[in-house]
Amino acid sequence: MFEQTFKNIDDILHKDAGCTSELDYTEQSSWLLFLKYLDALEADKASEAALEGKPYRYIIEPTYRWETWAAPKGLDGKLDHNAALTGDDLRDFVNAKLFPYLAGFKQRASGPNTIEYKIGEVFGEIKNKIQSGYNLRDVIEHVDELRFGAQAEKHELSHLYEAKIKNMGNAGRNGGEYYTPRPLIRAMIQVIKPRIGERIYDGACGSAGFLCEAFEYLSSQPGLTTADLKTLQTGTFYGKEKKSLAYVIAIMNMILHGIEAPNVIHANTLAENIADIQDKDRFDVILANPPFGGKERKEVQQNFPIKTGETAFLFLQHFIKTLKAGGRAAIVIKNTFLSNTDNASTSLRKLLLESCNLHTILDCPGGTFQGAGVKTVVLFFEKGTKTRSVWYYQLDPGRSLGKTTALNDADLVEFVELQKTFAASPKSWTLDTASIDTSTYDLSVKNPNGGEVVTLRTPQEILDEIAALDAESAEALATIRELVA
Repeated sequence: MFEQTFKNIDDILHKDAGCTSELDYTEQSSWLLFLKYLDALEADKASEAALEGKPYRYIIEPTYRWETWAAPKGLDGKLDHNAALTGDDLRDFVNAKLFPYLAGFKQRASGPNTIEYKIGEVFGEIKNKIQSGYNLRDVIEHVDELRFGAQAEKHELSHLYEAKIKNMGNAGRNGGEYYTPRPLIRAMIQVIKPRIGERIYDGACGSAGFLCEAFEYLSSQPGLTTADLKTLQTGTFYGKEKKSLAYVIAIMNMILHGIEAPNVIHANTLAENIADIQDKDRFDVILANPPFGGKERKEVQQNFPIKTGETAFLFLQHFIKTLKAGGRAAIVIKNTFLSNTDNASTSLRKLLLESCNLHTILDCPGGTFQGAGVKTVVLFFEKGTKTRSVWYYQLDPGRSLGKTTALNDADLVEFVELQKTFAASPKSWTLDTASIDTSTYDLSVKNPNGGEVVTLRTPQEILDEIAALDAESAEALATIRELVA
């Protein structure tokens, strides 16, 4: 229904001097979609109030409403070109008036969990990059064609937006930074089995894929009451995201999936000292794919008992501390975590085994994450009981994974089924933790059914890893230059 509209928008942005990549296309589409959605939301609420004979107080002042500046309509319901701004007038209005007005909502909002606060956050973080006011006018007219009314329309919009996020992830240096494969997320959720009333958290939420899929899983449960639906809207999903672009996309993605005022905070999770985390700050379920390969400064490392510059290892400490007793987690992490011999890795494995029941490790094949040159595993654990045994599953879809042969839901059916009983198979086995060397706490994936499995990588996989390592080296050098400047 709307697929061609999205393509038309991208075609226009591709021609604009201010938009140079998929990241820009997604960002610029996002703020326009957000305002169009907000207009539809206000129209619905005004209609509901009218039916109840009550007045409705609009969030947005008349001058800044979509129907005033973006898409003024004539009596025939079509765009009134005489009243609609275009060219330099449109661009200047958006940059000098609209964005400052909307950014001001953050200071005027009653609290961080309101739609007003989200408006202020979004427009305080991003800028209009569309340089041509004529291109902006063309994009607005296409966005105005989109509808948020029927459930089928919202469903299609959310799928199209997910496709944009996927393309954006594949365009970046590390696809996993923006996009975790949805089949993998769905399998993680099926193992964790979140329930209505539980609080679900992702402290490195990126585009909010985990939170959106968890919402889909819970909202499709049979027999939901009105109270259940309210709980899903306001008291279930929580996230934090450090990067401005990812934060904006997370907000938009959750809105398109049906969560009106997402509980996502724009903050650096690792800046919080984990010693300050109290019971009220803890969650029942944690689902996450924290960034790996990053290097955190010494002052950030001081927030954690196990000192390390590796971002993912700091996040893992945060997640363990943030789980409630009896809480469940599924965390994606690079597979070298299982065997690295440095003090931080060894100490962290010891902490995980002694404070949590690490019951399952899913070994993902190379190519699971497009554009990422490292292999990953998923750690499934429950806080509060010591690990007695670990069940491993070595995922093998029977083909090399790539852009045209990506991971799909069928690839993970056997894993989800066997995991229920921790069954043994040619791809799965159980490790008794009594046999682990306590000087190293090595948890390497070693399939006893076929000895050490050596997977020969394709030339493309090797080149991807070289590119990823080169980029990491460049980032490290840039950080060093900043320190010595």
